[in-house]
Amino acid sequence: MMRISSSTIFNSAVANMDQQQVQLAKSQQQVSTGLRMQTAADDPVAAAQALTVTQASATNTQYISNGNSAQNTLSLASSALQNVTSLIQAVQSEAIQAGNGSYSNSDRSTIATQLTSQLQQLLGLANSTDGTGNYLFSGFQTRTQPFVNTPAGTGYFGDNGQRNVQVSATQQIASNDPGASVFMSIRNGNGTFATQAGTNSITPGPNLGSGVISAGSVANPPPTMPMPNYSVAFTVTPGAAGMPDVTTYDVTNTTTATVVSTGNPYVSGQNISFAGVQFNIQGAPANGDTFFVTPSSNVSIFKTISDLITTLNTPVANSASGGGSTSTSLTNSLNYGLTNLGNALNNILRVQSSLGSRLNEISSLQTTGSSLDLQYQKNLSQLQSVDMTQAISNLAQQQTNLQAAQKSFATVSNLSLFSYLP
Repeated sequence: MMRISSSTIFNSAVANMDQQQVQLAKSQQQVSTGLRMQTAADDPVAAAQALTVTQASATNTQYISNGNSAQNTLSLASSALQNVTSLIQAVQSEAIQAGNGSYSNSDRSTIATQLTSQLQQLLGLANSTDGTGNYLFSGFQTRTQPFVNTPAGTGYFGDNGQRNVQVSATQQIASNDPGASVFMSIRNGNGTFATQAGTNSITPGPNLGSGVISAGSVANPPPTMPMPNYSVAFTVTPGAAGMPDVTTYDVTNTTTATVVSTGNPYVSGQNISFAGVQFNIQGAPANGDTFFVTPSSNVSIFKTISDLITTLNTPVANSASGGGSTSTSLTNSLNYGLTNLGNALNNILRVQSSLGSRLNEISSLQTTGSSLDLQYQKNLSQLQSVDMTQAISNLAQQQTNLQAAQKSFATVSNLSLFSYLP
């Protein structure tokens, strides 16, 4: 028979109770924290998977944060451009009103004063910020005021940078539009060429007749690019006794100083076509009147409104207070300005449409990101969270086992032969 010493009994009992206390402490931590794994050693495979899911969740959270930031910037830009749209429409209305033949120089000067105020409003909108001092339309130069009045007109001092924001693992979205493309780089005329009234080649000054030129359109085939400059010069020959005057026009390529055609018969409102361009002139041009056809170029919305102000502040001959007629020169200038205002408005609407598309895209990605975040949290819960019912049951059982071990140890430790001696 093997003999068991008292020290063996004591050591074995203490070791058993220590082990049960460790298990009890672990169960108590699981219940208090709600986590099944207290260290990676508890479940190395699940711990590695949880780390991967946690990193993916953190990345997704950053994408959502990036999207929120871009959404805020784009919303502010969209709101600013909505105000710009309303302002341009108001300017268009006033420019049309200024063409009223019954208006006097004083009436047009009053309208010019209104346009001056609106031009300053436009400058303020173009210099809008996001509320933290970053300009919305300055490209990468967010701390540089993009639009500043200079002696040469309103200048752009931002750059053409477009800030891209990572909003998903595979997608970036531009969070801004540089001011140059929104307010400055607006094609004049019909986008291919521009038509304007010129000066009389015989009498210094503007055209003397009543000819009003249209914006024109591209003919078929279209003009060869780069498109040269053209002039259309009118000659009025007195008719024979009892016969009307004969009006003809010559077309000259002023870029190469070559004549395209001469002696073309003129009919008011009839299309004039050459080299891929076509337009018409309404009214009766005077002898020596000229008109110009030039390639479209970039004209800022600020210059368009500024030119309208200059036009309206220029006195019109034969215009009396309370009546009179608007001169042909004024009509041509207003038509040119209105065409360019229409181009500016179309450009603003194009940018607004792009902003709206990007906002919708971000909104869709945010919804997807939120759903993905919920899925990540669910996966983490499955990997890390403890079954609370099972954990509480284990804790109660382990407490009972430990208490039983402690009581049995107390009983056994009191056993001794000396207890039975008289």
